Amino acid sequence: MSRSAHPAGPRHADVLPEGHYSAPAADLNVLDPKVWSHTVSRGADGVVSVGGIDVKKLAEEFGTPGYFLDEADFRERARAWRTAFGHDADVFYAGKAFLSRAVVRWLHEEGLNLDVCSGGELATALSAGMPADRIAFHGNNKSEEEIRTAIEAGVGRIVLDSFQEIVRVAHIAQSLGKRQRAQIRVTVGVEAHTHEFIATAHEDQKFGIGLADGQAAEAVRRALALDGLELVGIHSHIGSQIFDMAGFEVAARRVVKLLAEVRDEHGVELPEIDLGGGLGIAYTSEDDPSEPHEIAKALSEIVTRECEAAKLRTPRISVEPGRAIVGPTAFTLYEVGTIKPLDGLRTYVSVDGGMSDNIRTALYDAEYSVALVSRASDAEPMLVRVVGKHCESGDIVVKDAFLPADLAPGDLIAVPATGAYCRSMASNYNHALRPPVVAVHDGEARVIVRRETEEDILRLDVG
Repeated sequence: MSRSAHPAGPRHADVLPEGHYSAPAADLNVLDPKVWSHTVSRGADGVVSVGGIDVKKLAEEFGTPGYFLDEADFRERARAWRTAFGHDADVFYAGKAFLSRAVVRWLHEEGLNLDVCSGGELATALSAGMPADRIAFHGNNKSEEEIRTAIEAGVGRIVLDSFQEIVRVAHIAQSLGKRQRAQIRVTVGVEAHTHEFIATAHEDQKFGIGLADGQAAEAVRRALALDGLELVGIHSHIGSQIFDMAGFEVAARRVVKLLAEVRDEHGVELPEIDLGGGLGIAYTSEDDPSEPHEIAKALSEIVTRECEAAKLRTPRISVEPGRAIVGPTAFTLYEVGTIKPLDGLRTYVSVDGGMSDNIRTALYDAEYSVALVSRASDAEPMLVRVVGKHCESGDIVVKDAFLPADLAPGDLIAVPATGAYCRSMASNYNHALRPPVVAVHDGEARVIVRRETEEDILRLDVG
């Protein structure tokens, strides 16, 4: 077992020190296919294109900053996950990564299910035609209104996150004359080797019901006793941006042990186990994520082995990739504004966006790549920090990277792998206007989430 997965304890994450960066690539014009979507390429004229349209044309038509999403790449990744897990498992796209009605339609067409964690996400899913029985509803503090709406719509499962919620969901379902399918989310005491704020399975956090202290077993007892619930399984999620299967091995072992205890106490073998999501993607060339078929094989073998040891029938596995599907499919396009060289340190490159369209660097110390995309350059590499236009010293988009030394105001640069969480977490800080999401496919581009306007902001300000 790898040392990068460990029982929850004092170590939450290894955060890279200030000034950490890799050496520059041999050729800054080369785009690493690990971090860019599959239809992105640099043309003979040096201009980068996606889906057959170059970024200069995209910037001219849709403006900057903007998120440009490669529809073919999204569909290809969704299909790869569906194929890898086959018909004996369920793949739920984690809508929190990025959700729009266009994305919901793509998911439906590619045969994926969807998990949501708010009334707004549920409304988006239903309005775009996702069958309710293919929707799972997550969240640690669902309102009564959200629960009622979900049950009335007929969602396929609600993931129960607390003792109060077990009773609340059961009561609302019974009042509606329904029996709601549900899973119980447990915290298994395994902490994925990731940033503390995105590690979710150690006990000291808001999600789930503890396994080690017997609380999860008690939650099962209560759920099985309530007429408004049909308890179908156990849910576990150990973190985000995970590259190592070792954490899933520990989590699966502990969840299967709980399933065996449920069987021994209640004579019931719960038919489902959800191992969550959190599988990592390549933000930089140093990242090395696994392919969906490798993940599917590893998870299936882990669960099967543990169930055989416990003399249990192997339950139906569910997984919840979100970032792993949408993350690599999009890049954010910016126009360069001011450039400030600091002797002996680095050059600050300011762009027309910032933490309002990508809060992850400020929030998680996330690392990204960046490239000059409106032209090629043979200039020497210079160490840069790409920053935004907001009145905040932490307004950093890319902490440390290399761009050509002849970079100039008006150039277009792009940050890849921004499909997940960037638009979802975008804000109006400094009354910035949230950028559009533009889907590009086979030489055509269309807005799927439009750019905000000043009128949008003023409309909400009732004075």
